Amino acid sequence: MTSLEPGCELDHYRIENEVAKSGMASIFRGTDLHTGRTVAIKIPHFEAESDPVFFDCFHREEAIGRELDHPGVVKVLADGDRSRLYMVQEWIEGRTLRKILNEQKKLPAERARGIVLRICDALHYIHTHGIVHRDLKPENVMVDENDNIKLIDFGIAFKARARRLTFGNFSKKAGTADYISPEQIKGKRGEPSSDLYSLGIIYYEMLTGEVPFAGSNPFVVMHRKLQDNPIPPTEFDPGIAPELQEIICRALQRDPKNRYATAREFASALEHHDQLGVVEHRVLENGRRRTISRRQEFFLYSLLAIIPTIIFALLLYFARYQ
Repeated sequence: MTSLEPGCELDHYRIENEVAKSGMASIFRGTDLHTGRTVAIKIPHFEAESDPVFFDCFHREEAIGRELDHPGVVKVLADGDRSRLYMVQEWIEGRTLRKILNEQKKLPAERARGIVLRICDALHYIHTHGIVHRDLKPENVMVDENDNIKLIDFGIAFKARARRLTFGNFSKKAGTADYISPEQIKGKRGEPSSDLYSLGIIYYEMLTGEVPFAGSNPFVVMHRKLQDNPIPPTEFDPGIAPELQEIICRALQRDPKNRYATAREFASALEHHDQLGVVEHRVLENGRRRTISRRQEFFLYSLLAIIPTIIFALLLYFARYQ
């Protein structure tokens, strides 16, 4: 844990209260004692500071946040010498999109469309600056009272010309199964189209209250993304306009080449959705609510359970005969 209490001081910041917590860090509301400005202070738990993967992610997020300057992207504030590892960010008034969806289940079509358009604007900015978020999900989108958004948490973002940091290095830090793109599941680093796929999932969820690929664990979800077609949004809500389903269909194409080429193209389709033609797409036809049988799930779980045992047995074998 961070062992910080409200009212204590950290260099020239006063810690006010803890506002969020992840597995590796806590975020506090704080006050800059020099300027009086309210800030967010992200402080790793002590045990996380010695994790080289987390350490690398943390510094990458800080470097990206200092470089970017867009109203739809959280800004990391420059700071001098620090007595321990932490990051100071602008304070954002609002809630995560996840909290909004937890409360409301799904959003009116026009509100969802407006939020997606603002996310497209932020994505266009970061993509033109050589950055791919790679972990876009409702938890990483802040929304204020006017539905303005800010993208947060660039810890596993890809930055052009930076040292390559692939999903093979992350193990379970690779993102969230519900929103990760098929190519990232296969171990590829992720491109701008990967963020657009994740945005398509978010848009689908905002309109239907569901994600297009569900399963009892992340492995089943990822398997379905690689093998199955998503359930058409209109199966959850027949009132969804065919043109909006068409947009979601394009964003959720398994092959990145068949998705929108840019966030700006995605936004243009949304802005002029009433002019879109509607065609039948294989990606949405014959969507089924259960595409893996119970026998297949049992086999998959059994295989996953056996793999560690096999590895352990091999290690013992080689240790004995070396």
